[in-house]
Amino acid sequence: MFPKAYHIKNYDFVLILFSVIISVYGVVIIGSARESVQSRQIVGLIIGVCMMIILSLVDYRFLLNFYWIYYFLSLILLFSVLYLGSSHGGATRWITIAGIQFQPSEVAKFLLILFFAKFIMKNKEKLNTVSRILAGLGLFLFPWILIYKEPDLSTSMVFILIFLTMLFIGGLSLRIIFGTLAVGVPVIVLGLMLVLQPNQEIIKDYQQARILAWLQPENYSNDEGYQQQNSIVAIGSGQLTGKGYKNNEVGSVKNGNFISEPQTDFIFAIVGEELGFLGCMAILVLILIIIVEVLRIGWSAPDISGTLVCAGVAAHLGFQTFFNVAVTTAVLPNTGIPLPFVSYGMTSLISIFMELGVVLNVGLLRQKDRF
Repeated sequence: MFPKAYHIKNYDFVLILFSVIISVYGVVIIGSARESVQSRQIVGLIIGVCMMIILSLVDYRFLLNFYWIYYFLSLILLFSVLYLGSSHGGATRWITIAGIQFQPSEVAKFLLILFFAKFIMKNKEKLNTVSRILAGLGLFLFPWILIYKEPDLSTSMVFILIFLTMLFIGGLSLRIIFGTLAVGVPVIVLGLMLVLQPNQEIIKDYQQARILAWLQPENYSNDEGYQQQNSIVAIGSGQLTGKGYKNNEVGSVKNGNFISEPQTDFIFAIVGEELGFLGCMAILVLILIIIVEVLRIGWSAPDISGTLVCAGVAAHLGFQTFFNVAVTTAVLPNTGIPLPFVSYGMTSLISIFMELGVVLNVGLLRQKDRF
């Protein structure tokens, strides 16, 4: 079934198993949060698993040969949002083709991980030169600006962290990294001060309101801070084991419809209320296991491009999970980002499984395990 270069013993069934388990977990929770979309998530899971298996059997080194196609395809998809996109909640992030709605930024994450894995590998020996750094930043900024303008602040932040992680793994000098941080941190602080000023034009008004609601929750409890405050109440009320799956309690935050779109950005709050601390920890542990498996595969990849693909996927899953949980617990302002594997969203789920398919192929070709 496999080419001679493949060894079935290297096929990471653990990664597949835990990815499917947490996705099924997500389908179950979506059934409680908004049952009307549960069937579509099941379809997304089936398609995602099929795509994962198919991609796991295609040599990732062959796929990376088309890296420029992936880059320009991601730009075309992101550009299309500006002209063909549909708006929801003040953002334009979705396009509809042949009756199928999808989110290009989710697909772009996958395509750009592949692109930068190949780009960094090809420029590894000169990665710390000014010309290569500027070239990499320029190629990064084009898609990043398009994502930011949707506006999709949370995805643009995750994209930055994915890019930086891949640069670091690719061999970017620590001197450059620390120098950038020395300049970047003060700039971020200054930027935060500027966006909080009246009549600023750096970010959208609703984004400014969300930051203010995070900093001053007592002053925004009835408007922009409403979602996060109710999310905290829901998670806290679940205590250790929760109020029960699809419970009928009158005091339930979910049953009272106090959280809008509970099947997407705030699904972690539904888990906390219905399944408690143990239910929340189950999600985090499952995602941690998946990330560790991805990193383990990357550690023993046959070349640096395979390692970079795995690093990008691990960064995607890790940082996106952090942002989602941080938003639902009010550690960060409300930026709106799905929880990997668990939140409703066919595009997100299928794209993640496609990423894992490439990772599995890296594992099939890996060298002797270093652990």
